[in-house]
Amino acid sequence: MPSRNHLDKVGKKKKKKWTEEAMERALVEVKAGRCTVRQAAKEFGVPKSSLGDRVSGRVTPGSRSGPAQLITSADEEVLVEFSLYMSKHGFPLTKQQLVSFASSIYRRQHRRVAFSKLGQTWWLNFRKRQEKNITIQQVDSIVRGRTMCVRKEAVDQFFHLLTTVMDASGLREKPHQIFNCNETGFQLGRKRVILPKSASVGYKPAPGTRDHISVLACFSAAGDDIPPFLIYSKAYPGGVCYKTQGPPDALYGWSDSGCINSDLFKKWFLKHFLLRAPKERPLLLIFDGHKSPLNLEVVEAARKENVILLCLPPHCSHILQPLDTGLFSFLKQRFTAFVGDGCTAETYFLVSKKEFSGVFKEPYQAVQGEEGVRMVKEGFRKCGIYPLNRFAINEAHLMPSRSLSPAAAASLSIAATGEPRTSLVSEPSGPGPSSS
Repeated sequence: MPSRNHLDKVGKKKKKKWTEEAMERALVEVKAGRCTVRQAAKEFGVPKSSLGDRVSGRVTPGSRSGPAQLITSADEEVLVEFSLYMSKHGFPLTKQQLVSFASSIYRRQHRRVAFSKLGQTWWLNFRKRQEKNITIQQVDSIVRGRTMCVRKEAVDQFFHLLTTVMDASGLREKPHQIFNCNETGFQLGRKRVILPKSASVGYKPAPGTRDHISVLACFSAAGDDIPPFLIYSKAYPGGVCYKTQGPPDALYGWSDSGCINSDLFKKWFLKHFLLRAPKERPLLLIFDGHKSPLNLEVVEAARKENVILLCLPPHCSHILQPLDTGLFSFLKQRFTAFVGDGCTAETYFLVSKKEFSGVFKEPYQAVQGEEGVRMVKEGFRKCGIYPLNRFAINEAHLMPSRSLSPAAAASLSIAATGEPRTSLVSEPSGPGPSSS
């Protein structure tokens, strides 16, 4: 893997000492027959071999020297603007994320290429080309972990960003245009059986027999909902009854873990949220972007549709997620009451994977009722999102600022400023896996 110092040395050795204008003048003189290639190269101070290549036609005049550019300048500008957008909305990119997004642009241009050619060399050259537009900061791993989420400054920065977005978009008095989406899980177990006491000794259930199902719910501050997204683990249940018996207009998907991922979030946003959200614009969608990582297609679609994506600080669901502050507890209580005996708040033994959507339908409809709407509105109020109120957050839930080092605090302040033409690409301290 080439280091940055190595590339700098190579760049110095191969730095071009002539201009394209001088090359063009030398080429004109040679083609006019007024001098030879050697004479023109000496007179105008250009390499004889390079001039000869242009005279013979092996190289097109005005072409860029060096290796072919993997991403066009226009697409690179899009990538920089994308980094700026992400940083200003609470999603500062790591090196690996930025290279991944660049690779997706490259693959979109070269659909027949099975792998990306963007690696460490491209990353270092990109940094050098864009050093006036982006800022790279070393961030302590603790800043990106659990400490950051409960810091008072992190919450203050979120509310500063939320206030700026709401004022700029005129959303302070438009609760039906402010949405929160969040995921909650249901652990399904095998049905309990009655065994003779002698047979039960040493009896253990086979590992891996439980199924996990997640529900991505989305509600506005006015209590309006987007139909839920049910995500199964490993595969769909089979048949069609899980769709026909589930909540009306619900969306279904699956992943290995039964939890949301980047591809599923793209499916939900492009094919579900945008189709069923209000037509008024702009819309504000607040969510935990660390659990449902964004990709380029989602951000492009959001900007085109005038939907503002706003990321919550990580691990702050207990104080900043409106749906986590009461609605999900209410939903699971209704689910438990509907199922009856053999069901706990953690594991639902009497519900199979195929039956889940039909059982889930009635508790979800209860959430859409008057009591559920009241709890949704109360959740937005408790979190201080609507009505906008920073002081709604209980200070007892926050850690004091002295728990962070000055360097870490400085890097976070850069992320919050969002100055024009400057985006933060945060890099965890210490060596990490290199991009291939």
